[in-house]
Amino acid sequence: MSTGFLIASAFLASAVEFVEALTIVLAAGVSRGWRSALAGLGAATLALAIIVAALGPALTHIPISALRLVVGGLLLTFGLQWLRKAILRASGFKALHDEEEIFARELEEARSAGSEQRAGLDWYGFTLAFKGVLLEGLEVAFIVVTFGSTQGSIGLAALGAAAALVLVVIVGVLVRAPLTRVPENTLKFAVGTMLTTFGIFWSTEGAGADWPGDDAALPGVLAFVLVISFAAVALLRRRRRVALA
Repeated sequence: MSTGFLIASAFLASAVEFVEALTIVLAAGVSRGWRSALAGLGAATLALAIIVAALGPALTHIPISALRLVVGGLLLTFGLQWLRKAILRASGFKALHDEEEIFARELEEARSAGSEQRAGLDWYGFTLAFKGVLLEGLEVAFIVVTFGSTQGSIGLAALGAAAALVLVVIVGVLVRAPLTRVPENTLKFAVGTMLTTFGIFWSTEGAGADWPGDDAALPGVLAFVLVISFAAVALLRRRRRVALA
């Protein structure tokens, strides 16, 4: 059961980050040239591979209880941030995430930037793609390494992330446009609940407490987080209607 949760969480969280990275790479490729954009993508991918290869083995030497306490706390922090924004978007207090608008903004900024050639590459296009992929990829790397190390299987977390990467790349190549039809706000809501669930579960175990049924308690924790989240959305929607009235 925990294996399924692990793969699903890594897949959903990675898919969100890969969609955002794809938007930046597309903007760099369309405005500054595909050679520079793809070179930046390749360089960022190589850097991320080195980071994961270095961090993965290092985390295996940390006692599992301490690792789960630290990782659980970090996931709880990130998860609650994602969940808070998702709740605000779902209730109408925050604008929905619009990849098409982001793509248009990145495209305009890239087209208006000056031209500088280094090593035969457009430097702005290269750095735009490199920084975008690296920043979004670091979040994926964090999820893969922490999820995998805590559950004792980085391979499974990497499998979920790799599946998300393949899916996003295939769709991106086919449409060559930002994935505006991907329900990214719904994905972020799901990711927020999953990260919060794992954060609660692992930090509790890391503190020395035991869950009834061990991993079988995960669906119960997830249900609790979902109920609280939907209740918050309903409450905020009611307040917004009253304020508008």
